Amino acid sequence: MADPFYQSIVLIAKGAFAGLGLKIDIVGEENIPLSGGVILAINHTSYLDFALGGIPANMRGRRLVRFMAKDSIFKHKIAGPLMRGMKHIPVDRDAGSQALRDAVADLQKGEIVGVFPEATMSRSLDIKDVKSGTIRMARIAKVPVLPMIIFGGHRIFSYSGKDLTRGRPIVIMVGEPLDISGDAEEANDRLREALRELLARAIERYPDKDTGAPWIPARFGGGAPTLEEAEAIEVRVRAERAEKKAQAKKSSK
Repeated sequence: MADPFYQSIVLIAKGAFAGLGLKIDIVGEENIPLSGGVILAINHTSYLDFALGGIPANMRGRRLVRFMAKDSIFKHKIAGPLMRGMKHIPVDRDAGSQALRDAVADLQKGEIVGVFPEATMSRSLDIKDVKSGTIRMARIAKVPVLPMIIFGGHRIFSYSGKDLTRGRPIVIMVGEPLDISGDAEEANDRLREALRELLARAIERYPDKDTGAPWIPARFGGGAPTLEEAEAIEVRVRAERAEKKAQAKKSSK
């Protein structure tokens, strides 16, 4: 789809990845249709997932992905204009119905919409519980859902910080269309299981997975936190953020 601004950003991102010497291994890009609306349901472990997640679609006839992202990014003085220029979709977590309507409208116009169904980045690097919005959007727009895994971006830029070591491997896997028929909760469970299975396949291909490595999920013998440990960390971090916000509000009075 013609979109000079977005395509120029894609070229810049590709140049940055080349500069980092990233070894990107992509599997399953042929599952992305050459035209028509489709949802990419992507795992989330890295701040780079937006850039990396668009690569397979761009390989398929230079298709572009409209990502759903929290609205605070759109308010950032640098990232905001870029996000709006690329026509990504802001999500207000207190009023998500507008984002759902916007995403459905894009899907019905034949766009690819990128969704992170876990909502926030996974500190465990494994698949957390997934939100129901992906299945609802697909059913309303009558489009397929493709599960997708990005693995390796978290070693470059994530909650744990930034590491610009050259030559990091990245595995991106695009799965086949998900069965979203029947009970919505069961379809949501199938989405999570599909992501878990695709993650296992991605890690199998990943060339750098020493036992106990902190960039590998605990389920696969790595040293990352378990899902339960990661949730405890998340609860603590949220409490600390809330306390800081309350203190700042108190100080401003």
